[in-house]
Amino acid sequence: MAWDDSDWGSWDNPEAKEDSSVSAPWLQDCVVSLSPCSDLMVVAKDHKAVFLSAKWRTDDGGREEMTLAVSWSGTLILTLSVCLSVCLCLFRSSTGRPDWTCIVVGFSSGYVRFYTESGVLLLAQLLNEDPVLRLKCRTYEIPRHPGVTEQHEELSILYPAALVTIDGFSLFQSLRACRNQVARAAAAGSEVVHPPPLAYKKWGLQDMDTIVDHSSVGIMTLCVFDQMKNASILGGFHASVKGSPPAMSQYITVGGGPYTGFYYAIEGSSQPLLSHVALAVASKLTSALFSAASGWLGWKKQSEEEPPQKQKPKVEPATPLAVRFGLPDSRRHGEFICLSPCNTLAGVTDDFGRVTLLDVGRGIAIRMWKGYRDAQLGWVQVSEGRGERESSPSAPLPRRHAQFLVIYAPRRGILEVWGTQQGPRVGAFTVGKHCRLLYAGYRLMGVNSVTSQGWLLHTQQVCLFDPATGALRTVTVPFHLALSDKKSERAKDMHLLKRLTTLLKSREALESLLANKNAPVSCLTNITRVLLASLKGQDPEAVDEVLFQMCSSQLKLLQLYTDIQQLHSTGESSKRQANAELSATLTNLESRTTLLFSLLTSGSHPSVSFAQDSPDASLPVQSFLSQMECEGEEIRVVMKTRTHTQHKDTFLFWGCLTGESPLQKVCNTLQKTGISPQQLLSLLLSVWLHREKEVLKKTEAVRHLHTLLTALSSMKGAVEESWDMQCVSPWWQQVRSACVQSHSSAAALLAAIVAHRARVNTHTLAHTHLYVCFVTDSLCAVSLELEQWAVCVRQLEDVLSLQTLLCVPPPQGTPGSATPHCSVKALLEGGRGGIADSVAKWVFRQDLAPERLKDMLQRRGEAESTGQPSQPEQGEGEKSQEDLLVSVCQRFPDSLSPDLLFAHCCWEYVVQWNKDPEEGRYLCWAVEHLKLVSSPHIQLGISSMMWNTFIVKCFSAAAFLIEKVGKAPKDRLCRRDVGMGDCAMTSFLGSCVQLLQILMEADSGVEEVTPPELCVEEVWGGAEGPASIAELALEQKGVHYPLVQHHYLLASLLHTAMTFSLRVKPLSLFDSKGKNAFFRELSSIQLMPSGDMDPGLVSLRQEFLLRVLTGWVTTQREAVEGPGSGDKTWPSLCLDLGLLLQVNPDLLRRHLVCELYNQGLDPRAEQVEDKDVLGSQLLVLTGQRLSYSLLHTQTQTRPAMELLARLPPTLCTWLKAMDPSELGCPSVPLSQTSRLVSRLIEILPENHGQYSLALHLLEAVEALQGED
Repeated sequence: MAWDDSDWGSWDNPEAKEDSSVSAPWLQDCVVSLSPCSDLMVVAKDHKAVFLSAKWRTDDGGREEMTLAVSWSGTLILTLSVCLSVCLCLFRSSTGRPDWTCIVVGFSSGYVRFYTESGVLLLAQLLNEDPVLRLKCRTYEIPRHPGVTEQHEELSILYPAALVTIDGFSLFQSLRACRNQVARAAAAGSEVVHPPPLAYKKWGLQDMDTIVDHSSVGIMTLCVFDQMKNASILGGFHASVKGSPPAMSQYITVGGGPYTGFYYAIEGSSQPLLSHVALAVASKLTSALFSAASGWLGWKKQSEEEPPQKQKPKVEPATPLAVRFGLPDSRRHGEFICLSPCNTLAGVTDDFGRVTLLDVGRGIAIRMWKGYRDAQLGWVQVSEGRGERESSPSAPLPRRHAQFLVIYAPRRGILEVWGTQQGPRVGAFTVGKHCRLLYAGYRLMGVNSVTSQGWLLHTQQVCLFDPATGALRTVTVPFHLALSDKKSERAKDMHLLKRLTTLLKSREALESLLANKNAPVSCLTNITRVLLASLKGQDPEAVDEVLFQMCSSQLKLLQLYTDIQQLHSTGESSKRQANAELSATLTNLESRTTLLFSLLTSGSHPSVSFAQDSPDASLPVQSFLSQMECEGEEIRVVMKTRTHTQHKDTFLFWGCLTGESPLQKVCNTLQKTGISPQQLLSLLLSVWLHREKEVLKKTEAVRHLHTLLTALSSMKGAVEESWDMQCVSPWWQQVRSACVQSHSSAAALLAAIVAHRARVNTHTLAHTHLYVCFVTDSLCAVSLELEQWAVCVRQLEDVLSLQTLLCVPPPQGTPGSATPHCSVKALLEGGRGGIADSVAKWVFRQDLAPERLKDMLQRRGEAESTGQPSQPEQGEGEKSQEDLLVSVCQRFPDSLSPDLLFAHCCWEYVVQWNKDPEEGRYLCWAVEHLKLVSSPHIQLGISSMMWNTFIVKCFSAAAFLIEKVGKAPKDRLCRRDVGMGDCAMTSFLGSCVQLLQILMEADSGVEEVTPPELCVEEVWGGAEGPASIAELALEQKGVHYPLVQHHYLLASLLHTAMTFSLRVKPLSLFDSKGKNAFFRELSSIQLMPSGDMDPGLVSLRQEFLLRVLTGWVTTQREAVEGPGSGDKTWPSLCLDLGLLLQVNPDLLRRHLVCELYNQGLDPRAEQVEDKDVLGSQLLVLTGQRLSYSLLHTQTQTRPAMELLARLPPTLCTWLKAMDPSELGCPSVPLSQTSRLVSRLIEILPENHGQYSLALHLLEAVEALQGED
């Protein structure tokens, strides 16, 4: 939905037929209301509503336009049987300025509710039990004449047989208090206190059959003659007349029987109905007293809660009000009435298709239009401009006002504007047949005679909303259309002539003409030339000097635009003139341009561009004039944003660079205009650098750039004649500054080399000879200027190599982002770590695994050791990803050393993990990158920074959560307390274990190695900016090893609990000293646990580790049965933890062996030292296996029964006492059981009490195996 002040259609053929493809008239079934400031629209149907608020936006042409966007939508009431019948937008003001908008909604139940712009209910009140028919508002109007009665604000609500009026001042105060109370309740999170009801007047309209609409005219006072006339008619000859006429409120209703009714309510005859307010106050006082008394007397317990009782609001009776007179017409029924802004006229529509114009004061119909069935009305009031009436020598005459009646006939699809009272039709427009004419009929509320002083009230607008296009058009009528006398045409012409004369006396006329996009250049030039000639012919003292200077300067700019345009359109190409050496150099550069283009476009993606946005589009003269300034004989370029200057640069120089325009003629033309060479050089470099791809496509552009730079350098004022050759030239420094600031690295490198060549040709020295090639390792620095060029070219080559690497597209499915553009200036301002940071971001976008990056850097080391660069051959068009990275690393041997690159990659991945903690792989790879850093000093610093910045907060939250739950928490709890799911938290805790382990190892190795020296390449030594990650790492404090080990223990326990879903309270496995030391600064000295631990804690730790080993063995069994292989590092980790937790490791080993045998994993069982205890445990396990085979199988074989009978009674009794249900895997092959018994006999000594039992077991197993 947008504002549209464009073409309204044809004036000559207003009856033209509308296109048949118009959408269905859905809007006719909706209630639509527009605020008086036209910044809020309400569209409602049944019990649903949509609020649309005004927002400013910039269209494609750069123009500002206002649109109406949905700001709130929803259901206003929950009762489906009650429908929304009418709504009204009141724009509130507390300071005389627009403040906020209140939406008043009437319902079929009789309720009237007040809402804010966001759909928050402020106030609701039942005023009558009939449906609400119409809501209308009357606001304050500044009295136009001294005798006019001042009108006050009022809201009127029409019911089928009653009219309710609410005073505007009290309504404004109540709504403002409600709004403030709602805002405070929302801020405090408390409930909203319902406000007391409003005071109102209620009139029972009598003597009319049906009433469908009304208008509240306001307070009026009869003149003395009318008062005497009415008194004599009513009372006769002897009637008495009061001294002062009474004030009356006039109401006009339309409907049937009579067609129009006029009601007059004498002020003071009906007091505002306050019974609602009194009832509400009394109810609250009674409830408060009864509650207090019941509490004193013990009637009510604390636990009792009285259910809320909803009492139906009381509806006050209406005060009867008889109709004084009307316009009787038994067959005609009125449908709608619209009051004029000055409250003197009213337009009424009826069911006969007529529009009647009423004189409100006299109560008569003064005009009627026919043929307007279902018409919609609105009023436009126009004030006369400030002209001769206010500047007369006598007393200033008051400004005149004209009123126009706007009639929209939907069945004819026409909008007409008529002058009142007897004026002609002044305008007609062809519009759609399903539009809606929106006219508020009131202004801001809350304004009075004090706040309106010195402020022009907002004009009431008439708007036409077209649902087919979503356009909202405003109706604007000029004042001169109201001038209707016998010489009306002449009067209109004179009025227009006055306005045109006033306009031409100022500079606005010329500015408006030059800003017109449709005016051709020749027309603008001729008009400006004629105007300048007329100004020259006038008296010099009477001529506006500013206007004269403006004409002169604009004419000069127009002539420049015309000359340049003609030179570009001649089609005359540039001629190549160069010596042999220069020609060879430029030919070499042209051949390299193709290679640069292939490198930069290899990673580009196809994109969509529009013709109007293309830099090749012609530059409008209006844009050219807005970007150029002329002061005297000098023309200056107005430097704006790149969007505004792009077409201007292209307009001046692109034809010269492509060879389609004569270079020398263009340069001569620009030199004659007085534009400084410095600005021309800036424009030339701008178009060259910002059209990089087009430049690289056109290889001959290098020669033309050389010619243009030479021509510009030879201009007067370009290079100072007194310039010392041993100093830096400001002219060539401008070229270098533009190149180092540009993100187009390839174009900047070409421009620098060509400019250097042009500088050598312009200033030829006998002892200076410079050979320029594409890959420049060193330049012989004869002077400071040459040294500057050498550094600039080297830096641009490095940036080009880096930019080529960054342009490599990421693989599909990776978290890619926009390709970063780098420049020399950006890298210098990024500090010493800016280059490594850019490459680290590229590694993340490419999703390179740490091991693969390590392999790439090893190739770089091999290439450096052999002395063979990994650059491709000259004819090669593309580089592989690895070749590009190795090439960049060779160009930055110090900035991209392996340790620095791994450090920045580590930091980049941990930053990305912090943004998305669900991606546990990011943190895992960050730790892997950290492992690859060879310097323990950098490892220590980065580990400490990672722990303090990102890890410790989540780590402590995970520890407290597991401690609170007492087991591995569910996914919902993990997301609530830690900010990640349960799987991500398990991965996070595993990374914490590795990080703390790296931290301990780095702390141990710091004393053995000296800190590394961080160097940077010579040409990049001027980098200034934030410190690199490695520099920050070297500045970190050392850590306290026991405290790190203490956290490592906790991290390992948390990780095992999450991995195997164990029940444990991890913090309860430590004493009070250990608990207090957690989550402290790792560099601080804390009181740590020492000596022997409490046996109870040791027992808890031992039980936990045994459950960890049991869980791991279970996973190994599942891995054997499934496709996986399982993680085999947990047993050694548990043994290490046992040493730190003061748990006997032999006990853990025996438990591990028994669990392995229990799960049938005999090959993985291992020898332990305590053979006696282990032998007894394995003997029981073997007995359980044999008992299962002989006694508990489903199908017992005959040989097995016979063997059982031959067994010794002691062995048979012992086997029957075994419980095979304790075995994890009872079905084990007899061969494994036989090996187990053999190993058992080897473990048990001969003097052992159960040695004979083991021999019997061996015989039984061998016999059973022989039977099978």
